[in-house]
Amino acid sequence: MSTELRRLRNYIGGEFRDAADGRTTEVVNPATGEAYATAPLSGAADVDAAMAAAAEAFPGWRDTTPAERQRALLKIADAFEERAEELIAAEVENTGKPTGLTRTEEIPPMVDQIRFFAGAARMLEGKGAGEYMEGLTSFVRREPVGVCAQVAPWNYPMMMAVWKFAPAIAAGNTVVLKPSDTTPASTVLIAEILGSVLPKGVFNVVCGDRETGRLMVEHPTPAMASITGSVRAGMSVAESASKDLKRVHLELGGKAPVVVFEDVDVAKAVAGISEAGYFNAGQDCTAATRVLVHESVHDEFVQALAKAASDIKTGMPDDEDVLYGPLNNPNQLKQVEGFIERLPAHARVEAGGKRVGDKGYFYAPTVVSGLKQDDEIIQKEVFGPVITVQSFTDEDQAVEYANGVEYALASSVWTKDHARAMRMSKKLDFGCVWINTHIPLVAEMPHGGFKKSGYGKDLSAYGFDDYTRIKHVMTSLED
Repeated sequence: MSTELRRLRNYIGGEFRDAADGRTTEVVNPATGEAYATAPLSGAADVDAAMAAAAEAFPGWRDTTPAERQRALLKIADAFEERAEELIAAEVENTGKPTGLTRTEEIPPMVDQIRFFAGAARMLEGKGAGEYMEGLTSFVRREPVGVCAQVAPWNYPMMMAVWKFAPAIAAGNTVVLKPSDTTPASTVLIAEILGSVLPKGVFNVVCGDRETGRLMVEHPTPAMASITGSVRAGMSVAESASKDLKRVHLELGGKAPVVVFEDVDVAKAVAGISEAGYFNAGQDCTAATRVLVHESVHDEFVQALAKAASDIKTGMPDDEDVLYGPLNNPNQLKQVEGFIERLPAHARVEAGGKRVGDKGYFYAPTVVSGLKQDDEIIQKEVFGPVITVQSFTDEDQAVEYANGVEYALASSVWTKDHARAMRMSKKLDFGCVWINTHIPLVAEMPHGGFKKSGYGKDLSAYGFDDYTRIKHVMTSLED
């Protein structure tokens, strides 16, 4: 007996709508591999409608005071807390993540980030007004850029939606947001929450696939396109946006080096690194999945890491003992399996290296050692629960190996030597350097990378600034 699937809908101009042509796609729970909902497969007519709604709402929202925008965002943050269990349920169904960890590790940061940007709305910065030319006063206006086309990923659908809409709306912009086609449920619920607070058209959600995202980015209305996703997707967005010189904000892939020196407490380092590498099934651009260990402690570290991996559980969302859930979709499972299947002969699988169960998309915590710098699994983003380990001989080689990839999002250094940590933080070519920790983020500090990890910042006042434009105003002092 078939179960009727729940129907998710677009949110455009303050109304929930089906796709104009009625097309839908099934949404699958990755923990079970079974469909639980349908979502619109939006086309050009839907994107046109959403952009028109956002453009119509923009002048009114732009002209609100920072205090008014702050109050709206604070109401949204309160609503997120009040409806936390609904958000958790939607996100768990989206992703298969552990329910308890979603409650403790995602809801509080999201609420805090919304409240941070509520405050940032009232902290517009620019050069002080002054007479830089005799008889004339100059000052700077900081203004919203306009309509923002935003594309969120499937690894943190709920939190990345917050990272997109909160700074944009705080700055006075209006938004058209597209969730991943595999994880639309929590974003549609977020639209309901925001719709109860914001004027119609300020926040719009369009569900769909890669083609829907392309239509959004190439649409003439948005002044800015923002995406969190793969390098390939980011390059495509940048190319499309260049045709009419849209602003582009890109947070793309990562291959974070985790540099472990010989003076560490190996057990303590392994505990922190294994959690930061396997959390969310390693589906995190900053995940601690590329470990570089000094040769003198390499063997001890690998043995301890393999033991830690064997003790970590993956499983269903309601199992309180699991650290992470499934990979997001069958294509991602196939990608992770492919990396392990293609390992060179000199590589050694120290733990895991296989799928778990025959239902859903679970993969065992995996450790691979014996690798060389030019191996595929070192150079390319796996985006799964796989930690690689290499050895290095000295600080210079550690830096060479760490920087020797095309990504530059995040990194960490593990050492008791303060001077060494400071040298490494200077030499590592990554947007974030953690010291004796890996993966914590705070709303006040920027998140974003260099090289093929993209450009622009999320979180912090820098992330807020990215959603503004700067205008010089000069006035004569004469009558």
